[in-house]
Amino acid sequence: MNQMTPPPKIEIIPSSAPFSEAQRSWLNGFFAGILSTDSPAPLSAEPGVAVLQGPAGDGDDGEAPWHDQTMPIADRMKLAEGRPLRRRMMAAMAQQDCGQCGYNCNDYSDAIANKAEARLNLCVPGGKETARMLKALNEELEKAPAPGIAAAPDATVLPTITAKPGRSRDNPVPATFLSRRLLNKAGSEKETWHIDFDLSGCGLDYVVGDSFGIFARNELGLVDQIIAMLGASHTAEVNGKTLRDVLIGDVSLAPAPDTLFELISFITGGAQREKARALAQGEDPDGDAATLDVMAALQKFSGVRPHPEAFVEALDPLQPRLYSISSSHNATPGKLSLTVDCVRYVVNKRKRLGLASTFLAERIKSGDQVKVYVQKAHGFALPQDPNTPIVMIGPGTGIAPFRAFLLDRKATGAPGKNWLFFGHQRSDCDFFYSDELNAMKTSGLLTRMSLAWSRDGDKKFYVQDRMREVGREFWTWLAGGANVYVCGDAKRMARDVERALVDIVAQFGARTTDEAVSFVGELKKKGRFQQDVY
Repeated sequence: MNQMTPPPKIEIIPSSAPFSEAQRSWLNGFFAGILSTDSPAPLSAEPGVAVLQGPAGDGDDGEAPWHDQTMPIADRMKLAEGRPLRRRMMAAMAQQDCGQCGYNCNDYSDAIANKAEARLNLCVPGGKETARMLKALNEELEKAPAPGIAAAPDATVLPTITAKPGRSRDNPVPATFLSRRLLNKAGSEKETWHIDFDLSGCGLDYVVGDSFGIFARNELGLVDQIIAMLGASHTAEVNGKTLRDVLIGDVSLAPAPDTLFELISFITGGAQREKARALAQGEDPDGDAATLDVMAALQKFSGVRPHPEAFVEALDPLQPRLYSISSSHNATPGKLSLTVDCVRYVVNKRKRLGLASTFLAERIKSGDQVKVYVQKAHGFALPQDPNTPIVMIGPGTGIAPFRAFLLDRKATGAPGKNWLFFGHQRSDCDFFYSDELNAMKTSGLLTRMSLAWSRDGDKKFYVQDRMREVGREFWTWLAGGANVYVCGDAKRMARDVERALVDIVAQFGARTTDEAVSFVGELKKKGRFQQDVY
């Protein structure tokens, strides 16, 4: 998954409109960026006090150093203290500009702050934490006094901006599922699949670094269990569909939302009501809140049977899932590949399934059509100069975009050097695409390949350890103008890799730690250190 490209600047608000230049500029940016509202959203005549003021008016420098997906939400919110409300809303977003919400983070927070977007639960990576923080900040917005600016022009005359088919979660297209193959060999503790789609029928293309959005469907067995617990018929009508169809394709059955516990508190009493109220407020009365999906919530309050319509209304919408693309359109036009870890785990003796990963791994069949879209990358792409050397660091499924990079460089004949750091648990069963990568190494396309296996020896050994081991050569590449790319887990791997990079710069670049940190920061600003982390 990665970041989305901000929309181009479009002049929508005329210069004659009753706004200051700063307000008009902000409104133009807002309406140009909003691509995912269900219908044209009227602009509130009384936005919150901290929303429409420009940087000069609210002391905001426009920077977002606190918006780092490797930081816990509490740390991000602390760094955002004193910033305008729209900025604090942005700080609540868990993964910068991943695009799953249909916006970039700046536009999503602006839309909420401007009251043009009422949905506070669209940030998939942030889950309940982000939704709760946005709810609290939105309540603060409701209490804020109106700034007394003139009313906006009639919103009905403003143009509606619609993304091209297949370029937005709100305008997906059908793609054909082709096949899957298991990448792990016998003895692996993981289950990772190579997935192929045919795009020729929907006309989509992409560039390496982009992500692929998939609208997966809930597992039928889970849906039928939930219907049975409701004491309802699967053919009961909800929103013009059968209850079963709604639960399969329209709503999330993953973490139980606060609104479900609110509903339960309304239709029960006594200790159960108090417990449901506590869960709805983010408390954890029994120490199990983190494990309560929709099914587990119904089991916890087993005597409560909400009406199907009220039950569906209390659930979150089913969100698309984004995956890094592991193929190159230049190498295989009309075909797209993914590299997907299958998520399965057990909670209280009940098997839990990752929604999209198991959908791709077992529930979808060859020839089936799936609603999809391409999420444009922002700040994660091959260098414009094909001669630029690149260093790619991607353990596990983090190899996905780097397989795409290498296939693309091969297809386009890019002469730049390529160095791949790849790691996983065991070399004999977790070396994804080993035949391909070894052939690339033999042909010279892959200049260097550095491997790290965490379970092969007595001591765990990771890609960041391998980086330090070859630190002098790494610095030589960096000093020679190489771009560095990282793909994988934000909270652990990405942080550890960045620390290793700082150490290498300090040791072999003859800098103090502070100078090395600044050096790496400059690499980021110049686009020479790019991350696709989640």
